[in-house]
Amino acid sequence: MTVRIYDTKAQALRDFVPRDPDHVSIYVCGPTVQSGPHIGHVRGALAFDILRRWLTYRFGRVTFVRNVTDIDDKVLANATDSEEWWALAYRMEQEFTHAYSAAGILPPTYEPRATASIPQMQELIARLIDAGHAYAAGDESDAAGDVYFDVRSWPAYGALTRQSVDAMEPAGDADPRGKRDPHDFALWKGAKPGEPESATWESPWGRGRPGWHIECSAMSRRYLGPEFDIHGGGLDLRFPHHENELAQSAAAGDAFARYWVHNGLVTVGGQKMSKSLGNFVLAQDVLAEHEPLVVRYALAAAHYRSTLDLTPESYAEARAALERITTFRQRVLRLTAGDPAAVTPAGIPEAFAAAMDDDLGVPQALAVLHETVRAGNVAVDDGDRDGAIAASRAVAAMLDVLGLLETGSAVASAPDAAAAALDGLLRALIDQRAEARANKNWAAADRIRDAIAAAGVALEDGPTGTHWSLNDG
Repeated sequence: MTVRIYDTKAQALRDFVPRDPDHVSIYVCGPTVQSGPHIGHVRGALAFDILRRWLTYRFGRVTFVRNVTDIDDKVLANATDSEEWWALAYRMEQEFTHAYSAAGILPPTYEPRATASIPQMQELIARLIDAGHAYAAGDESDAAGDVYFDVRSWPAYGALTRQSVDAMEPAGDADPRGKRDPHDFALWKGAKPGEPESATWESPWGRGRPGWHIECSAMSRRYLGPEFDIHGGGLDLRFPHHENELAQSAAAGDAFARYWVHNGLVTVGGQKMSKSLGNFVLAQDVLAEHEPLVVRYALAAAHYRSTLDLTPESYAEARAALERITTFRQRVLRLTAGDPAAVTPAGIPEAFAAAMDDDLGVPQALAVLHETVRAGNVAVDDGDRDGAIAASRAVAAMLDVLGLLETGSAVASAPDAAAAALDGLLRALIDQRAEARANKNWAAADRIRDAIAAAGVALEDGPTGTHWSLNDG
């Protein structure tokens, strides 16, 4: 068994070899909670949720850290007189948690807030100053108390994105008058007039707050140590955020991340979905319109590194795919007289595992899943009980590792009153058809069957009776 992952820093597929063969460590940059999540945030979190699930399957234990950036320029800018910045950050954090949970994303092992690790950030900044890689600004009125990373002092700066310093855009995170070089970025931001006192902390350089980049370096070190396996995030974080994280951590003497993994973005009409562009679709609106499993399937169906352009057809295709899977599992339950063991996860196919091992190839893994459903339906048609059960259990195992597994009750029965009413009406028609067939009134039986088919319902006659299902179309 060899898991291969595309390492963004190496720009190549690499065999994944964790520091501890029985324990994988992952740090993923979480949300900046100035406003609620859009569906692109959910797609990113889902990519790493599936990676975490697969690495848990392969290695047994995964420590997964995803932070919350609850202090930032954007959070302060969105605060109001009626809702202070910390209250806004907490409320938005809850919205992210709700959206992630609705999409079946597992909670992290640890989910630190930036404001809870200020001492660790200050310690890291002090180490950088002592090593000659950071400096405090002078007494300029707009830069007093600021501390900057000196990019020219670190020859490896630009290693993640393979850029030279002179080809980069200047860092726009602080007043440039306090910088030695316009590319230097802020590690600590001195308190400025008009900012709330509650958003500042005492430091050796004066009251202020951390810069964005130092937060993740300090939190990953605190929870995973100076070296860990995977650092992840959206592709848009490679520069400057992850580039700066790598530089400051390495300059402070930490080995930092062994692998860098980035998920592709969600687009709308070919343009990146983002809050700044105003073209985002709120996660809560999508989850209100579509069943959570449908949303999860639609977001997971494309390879995690690809750009995903979501359309209404994306959700329709996901719904149809899940219905085919559920219909098969219901057929197996009928064949086995409702035996729950028949839909219990067991036996992931080798082809599925090979696809997942190859840089988390979910599209190819889903193809294996649907081929197993097709073969399982053939087994049901042939009355091959053992073959049908084996396929069903393999399907359940694949669904489980993808976070798409329905509960047994959801598979076995209709989920709401409307479906129950439909089942009652169709049962009455099925009974009438059975009576007509018993009386050899074939014309009446055919009329009932055709009327049911015209309504988009398929009938299946089998040894346990006649059962109905909605046509995919």
